[in-house]
Amino acid sequence: MKKRMVIMLLIAGVIFGGIFAWQAIKAHMIKKFLASRGVPAQTVSTTKAAYQEWQPELSAVGTLRAMHGADLAPEVGGVISAIHFHSGEDVKAGAPLVQLNDAADVAQLDSLKAAAELAAVNYRRDLGQLKVQAVSQAVVDADAANLKIAKARVAQQQALVDKKNLRAPFAGRLGIRAVDLGQYVAPGTKLVTLQALDPMYVDFNVPQSELGRLRPGLAVNATANALPKERFEGKIEAIDAKIDPSTRNVVVRASLHNPAHHLLPGMFVSVTVDTGTTERRLTLPQTAITFNPYGNTVFLVEQKGTGPDGKPKLVAAQRFVTTGETRGDQITVLSGVKEGETVVTAGQLKLRNGVPVIVDNSVQPSDEAAPKIEHNE
Repeated sequence: MKKRMVIMLLIAGVIFGGIFAWQAIKAHMIKKFLASRGVPAQTVSTTKAAYQEWQPELSAVGTLRAMHGADLAPEVGGVISAIHFHSGEDVKAGAPLVQLNDAADVAQLDSLKAAAELAAVNYRRDLGQLKVQAVSQAVVDADAANLKIAKARVAQQQALVDKKNLRAPFAGRLGIRAVDLGQYVAPGTKLVTLQALDPMYVDFNVPQSELGRLRPGLAVNATANALPKERFEGKIEAIDAKIDPSTRNVVVRASLHNPAHHLLPGMFVSVTVDTGTTERRLTLPQTAITFNPYGNTVFLVEQKGTGPDGKPKLVAAQRFVTTGETRGDQITVLSGVKEGETVVTAGQLKLRNGVPVIVDNSVQPSDEAAPKIEHNE
């Protein structure tokens, strides 16, 4: 009985040993077959690293405000008797806008003018009498004082009448009318806003670390997402005299040309400041860079002999790079890549060192210094 059990165990051992041996042989054969076929080539797009003219610049987001802007309001109260403008209209400096009822004030002005004329007549008459010693000097002095008082009252009343006629303090564009004809308005009630739209101011914040690169007069360019096809030029007008201690930022103000009045106060714009002279820098499309916490890398395409068909054998080679400023789709490379080297711009995720590559540049990623948004008409 024991002998039979031993025989069965030996038979089972031989069977299982044969199965395991066959699996090992099969795995070895598959591995050998794959190794004989080699690593499959990966298709990538490439570009040549080249030097370009590079304008150093600083980017920020700013808020627009009018060079002159005010909510117009009367200094005195009254009932609106006339409105001389339309909402959204461009007006010149001094143009009449709103007339308050001034009938009583004008009548009072006429009365004071008459009193001033009488005071002038009395003064001239007594001045003549003084020459023949018919009146004393004290009488003439009193007449002169009365004349000055009368003229001052006329000027005071004239100023009150003028305040009833609201005029544009500067040239600009009016906003939407906030009052109606016949409405009583108290002093300080907003009637309409007036904004001078050309040129415009843009205020933006800059970190204190960038302060040394800025100075009044530097060229500024601005774009607004509401006007993607337009670019507005200007220059830095002033830099604030203090830095915000909570953010360590400084406010910079620039002026922008706005002849078509497309920019409006309150809009935000993207601002770029040209901070130096043009330089030659080695650039690549940003898609060529693989950004990692341990360092940025690129893949180069290098020739390693020739293939069985006699054509050059191209393989990928990973390299660490040091990058600099960006503009649009481009980025500067400070070290790690030399001019003329072939750099992979798309398909890096499939690569590692030594992997064969096939170059297909029929489709290239964007490499524009100032990319524009295309809109379907």
